[in-house]
Amino acid sequence: MSLSDSESSSHGGEKEYKVFRQFSRDRLLYEMLGSSTSGGSKSAWKVLIMDKVTVKVMSHSCKMVDITDQGVSLVEDLFRRRQPLPSMDAIYFIQPSKENMVMFLSDMSGREPLYKKAFVFFSSPVPKEFVNHIKSDTSVLPRIGALREMNLEYFPIDSQGFITDHETALEELFSEDAEKSRKFEVCLNTMATRIATVFASLKELPFVRYRAVKTQDASTATTRDLIPSKLAEAVWNCLLKYKSIPNFPQTETCELLILNRSVDQIAPVIHEWTYDAMCHDLLDMDGNKYVFEVPSKSGGPPEKKEVLLEDHDPVWLELRHTHIADASERLHDKMTNFKSRNKAAQVQSSRDGSELSTRDLQKIVQALPQYNETVEKLSLHVEIAGTINKLEQDLVFGDAGAKDVINFLRTKQDASPENKLRLLMIYASVYPERFEGDKASKLMQLARLSSEDMKVVNNMQLLGGSTQNKKATTGFSLKFDGQKTKQATRKDRTGEEETWQLFRFYPMIEELVENLSKGELPKNDYSCMNEPSPTIQDKSQSGSLRTRQPPAAPAGPTEKRPAHSMRSRRTATWARPHSSDDGYSSDSVLKNAVADFKRMGQRIFVFIIGGATPSELRACHKLTAKLKREVVLGSSSFDNPPQYITKLKMLSEKDLSKCSPQPNFW
Repeated sequence: MSLSDSESSSHGGEKEYKVFRQFSRDRLLYEMLGSSTSGGSKSAWKVLIMDKVTVKVMSHSCKMVDITDQGVSLVEDLFRRRQPLPSMDAIYFIQPSKENMVMFLSDMSGREPLYKKAFVFFSSPVPKEFVNHIKSDTSVLPRIGALREMNLEYFPIDSQGFITDHETALEELFSEDAEKSRKFEVCLNTMATRIATVFASLKELPFVRYRAVKTQDASTATTRDLIPSKLAEAVWNCLLKYKSIPNFPQTETCELLILNRSVDQIAPVIHEWTYDAMCHDLLDMDGNKYVFEVPSKSGGPPEKKEVLLEDHDPVWLELRHTHIADASERLHDKMTNFKSRNKAAQVQSSRDGSELSTRDLQKIVQALPQYNETVEKLSLHVEIAGTINKLEQDLVFGDAGAKDVINFLRTKQDASPENKLRLLMIYASVYPERFEGDKASKLMQLARLSSEDMKVVNNMQLLGGSTQNKKATTGFSLKFDGQKTKQATRKDRTGEEETWQLFRFYPMIEELVENLSKGELPKNDYSCMNEPSPTIQDKSQSGSLRTRQPPAAPAGPTEKRPAHSMRSRRTATWARPHSSDDGYSSDSVLKNAVADFKRMGQRIFVFIIGGATPSELRACHKLTAKLKREVVLGSSSFDNPPQYITKLKMLSEKDLSKCSPQPNFW
C-alpha cells in the first residue's frame, strides 16, 4: 500500500510525447485500472466504483469498451445499494470527501466486506486525517491493495481542452453581491484544486500568470476585479503542495495564463463559420451528441441515429476547424471518390444509369451521412447568418458603425431576437458609449427586444469588473475600464495564410498567447505569481527543455485587407491537416495528429473563468501548429452562444441551475 501520485510524466527524457487528452486517458486506463490486481493475475474481472464527480472524469476521457478491456466487468455508483461480490477486487476512484470515506469504510470493514480487495484512488489530494482514519481500522487495512492520489479531477473535452465543470461560475463569481455568498469561495477553491490536478497529473510546474486589476487606484477595485488574481493565488498554493510528489519538477516547465470572460466579450456571441462552431451554434446538439435520420432498411419511416462528434472520429477531426463552405466541398469530393472506387456504389449507379443522389449515397457510405445532413441543415442558416455576420465582423474591425447597426435593425425586422441581441452585445463591446442614458432603451425599441433580453447587455458590465462609472440615472454605462474605447477591437492579421472572407474574426486569446510565447505580454496588465528570472525567461521564450523553436516572424503592417469574394479564399493549411480524398483515409489524420506533437516546445495553458468558446479552442489548435508548442485551453465550462446568453441573463437572478445544460455520459 502506498500513498503517492503517479511517477509518470507527460514529457522529458526519451519518453514519447503524449497530447493532453491522451495522457489523461492513459493514466486512468493503465496506471489506475490496469495496475489494480491482486494475486499477480491480470485476467481476473474487477468492479469499478465511482462517485458523481469521478464518473464524469472517467466518461470525458474513456469509453466503456476501454474500461472493459482493462478487466472491469461492472461499474457501480458509490452511493447506490450494491450486491456483495466477495470473490472480486474493487477499484475505488473517488473524491477525498468525508461522505465518500464513510461509504468506503462501510463497504470494506467488518467480517463480510463487499469485495475481496480494494484499490483506492483519490481524484485530488487527500487530507491526512482521512488516511489516518483508514489506517486505524484494523479490519479494513489488510484488505487495501493500494491507496493513492491520482490527482486527476478535470474533464477533458478535446485533445487540447478541459473544463472544471462549473456551469454556474458566472453566477457564483460575477453576479451582484456574489462575494457575500459561501458559494463564491467554494467555487474558486474547487476550481483551483481541479486546475492544479492538471499540472500534478502531467508533472508540469507552470509560471502562473493572471490578468491584473485594470484600475489606477487598487483600493477601488471590486471583488470581481480580483477574481483572476484570487484564482491564481489559490492555484499556486495547491501547486506548492505537489512539489513533494515523486518526479514533480522543482522549476517551472510551462506557462499558465488565467483570464476572466471580460477579456473578450465578443467571442462568445459572434457568428462563426467553422464547421464545429456552426454545429454547436445552429444545430440542436446535446453536448457533442447529434441526432440525425437515416433511411430505414425495411422501407419504413426514417430511423434516428446518434453520433458523437469527438476526436476519435477522423472525419470530424479533419473538418471541424474548416470553413463551412470548404467542409461542404470536401464532403462532396469524398463521396465522389467513394462512388468511383466502391463497387457497390457503381452497381447502384448502373441500375438506372443516373448519378447517385445524396440520399442514395447515405445508404452506402456509413461513415459520412451524418456530415452531409449536417451541412444541409447548416446551409439553411447561411444566407441569414452571412448578412448579420458580415456586419458583426465589420463592427469588430472598425469597418462599420452606428448607422450600419441602426439600418440593419430597421430593415431586418424579421431577424430572430437572438441574432439581434447578439449584434447589440457586439455593438456594446465596441461602442459602449452608445448605451449610456436612454440610448439603450431606444435601441431596445428599435430592435423590438424585451427588457429581459436587454438585461443581457446590462449584465455585461458585471463581467467588466468595476462599476464605478455606473450612473445614478435610469441608464447605465458599459465603460468597463473607464478608458476611451477605440472604434475597432481587432486589427486584421496581416501575414496570415489566406482564408475565407468571413473568417477574419479571431478571439483575443490568440493575440495574448502569441505575446506570451514571445515574452511580450505587458507586465502591467498581466502579473505573475512566481516571476521568472531573466535567464529562465529567455530560455522559456526561445524554446523548451526538449527542443528549441525558431523565433516568430515579425508582425507586418496593419493596413486593411482588400475586399474579397467569399469564394476567393481557402481554409488555412493548419485547419486542414492531412486531408483525404475519400471516405476511408481520414484515419490517417488520427495517426498524424500524434506524430505532429513529437517535437514540441513547452506547453502553454490558458484558463478562462466564465466559459470558453469553439473559436477559442480553434485558436489553440492553430497556435499549436504555428508556435510548435501545445496550447491547452481550460475553462469553467464550454458554452455555445445560446447557453452563454442564458447564463449572462441570469446574472441578475438567483438560480442558474434551472438553465444549466446537463452533460451526457454512457
